[in-house]
Amino acid sequence: MSDQHYDTLVLGSGPAGEGAAMKLAKGGQRVAMIERLSEVGGGCTHWGTIPSKALRHNVRRLMEYNSSALFREAGEPRHVSFQTMLRHARSVIDQQVGLRSGFYLRNNVPVLTGEGRFEDEHTLALTGADGRTERLTARHFLIATGSRPYRPADVDFTHPRICDSDQILSLEHTPRSLIIYGAGVIGSEYASIFRGLGVKVDLINTRERMLAFLDDEISDAISYHLREHGVVIRHREQYQSIEADDDGVTLYLQSGKRVRGDLLLWANGRSGNTDGMGLEHIGIQPNGRGQVEVNDDFQTAQPSIYAIGDVVGYPSLASAAYDQGRYAATHMLEGHCEYRLAHDVPTGIYTIPEISSVGRTEGELTDAQIPYEIGHAFFKDLARAQISGQTVGMLKLLFHADTLELLGIHCFGDQAAEIVHIGQAIMAQPAPNNTLRYFMNTTFNYPTMAEGYRVAALNGYNRVA
Repeated sequence: MSDQHYDTLVLGSGPAGEGAAMKLAKGGQRVAMIERLSEVGGGCTHWGTIPSKALRHNVRRLMEYNSSALFREAGEPRHVSFQTMLRHARSVIDQQVGLRSGFYLRNNVPVLTGEGRFEDEHTLALTGADGRTERLTARHFLIATGSRPYRPADVDFTHPRICDSDQILSLEHTPRSLIIYGAGVIGSEYASIFRGLGVKVDLINTRERMLAFLDDEISDAISYHLREHGVVIRHREQYQSIEADDDGVTLYLQSGKRVRGDLLLWANGRSGNTDGMGLEHIGIQPNGRGQVEVNDDFQTAQPSIYAIGDVVGYPSLASAAYDQGRYAATHMLEGHCEYRLAHDVPTGIYTIPEISSVGRTEGELTDAQIPYEIGHAFFKDLARAQISGQTVGMLKLLFHADTLELLGIHCFGDQAAEIVHIGQAIMAQPAPNNTLRYFMNTTFNYPTMAEGYRVAALNGYNRVA
């Protein structure tokens, strides 16, 4: 057999591709990873999840220091530049690259650097940085090329005062004021980060409310909290044009408003990385945002070619992408998959404070005519939150009024993305083990944030008892 033939070629070394490649290698397949960058990890490691969350963590620590009565006695509030924060965030990227490079080495998965273009459903032309092209064949292909910020044609991203969420990680100064167009997950996270650095922020939301897919109470909470910290939020606005000059940038809105700032961050949507791959020539037609349609087993219109992660769209989460990779790999190895991916995927939004939820919202339960009740635990009432000074936020449990079955868990506040997993584990249990009573009858360490589950459960149960 030729050295250029593989059982499976994986395109893209982000969480989706890595999860698949490792599963396939451990299943005995001859696998190779195709990566256009010189280092593994994909957009998640180099531009997305890792750098932005590391940046956010450092900014949150600075905010805690400056707001602490204890440290105020030690001296004046500290100011740290955006560049300094980025430098420390990059150290995490280096650690991640080293860790993930080791995965491929230990599992004998070669990483081939270059860009691939399909010649047919079993042949890929790989062009390296030196311009040389080699042809690789495989029984299966897996497209995990991720996504990039959407760039409308009438916005000049070459101007130094206009950037997207990738470019902002190369920013060499701290702006005095920032306009963020798009109040989705990325826009909301960067609004928190820059406001934490003392930057004046205008957040432009194209919709009726912020993060409308969240439970209304949580959406209202983050809107209130951002405004309380000085972020100006403008709802139901659409841009008309953007003009940048040497001194700043002006955003002209269709409503007639004009917003002026030092820098504009475009954070309105993402596009799948399918350009130049030749998919159209083998019967796979990406949509207008570069995303590929797949079936329940992540197969494209060509059954030998799978697609996973951001390139297939929802839910566009690194956590879900890794699981999709393992699922697709299992399907390749066995021809079927006995387990199904979790229906309820937790959402983690790393604003300051952070947000996490799993399950259904109040609106969804109301529309479905399901009788439910609510249990709250407000962080200001938890001893651990009072000790840490993180008293903003709450844990909210939605449960069936008759059976006490957990239907949704929503958390806003410090460590929300960690706290939600306790409820997720109980909610995933088959009946009758998915019950509010678990939290009422279980002893939690004290003081902890997890204790909020007992508080919320008792609060909710008192409404129906």
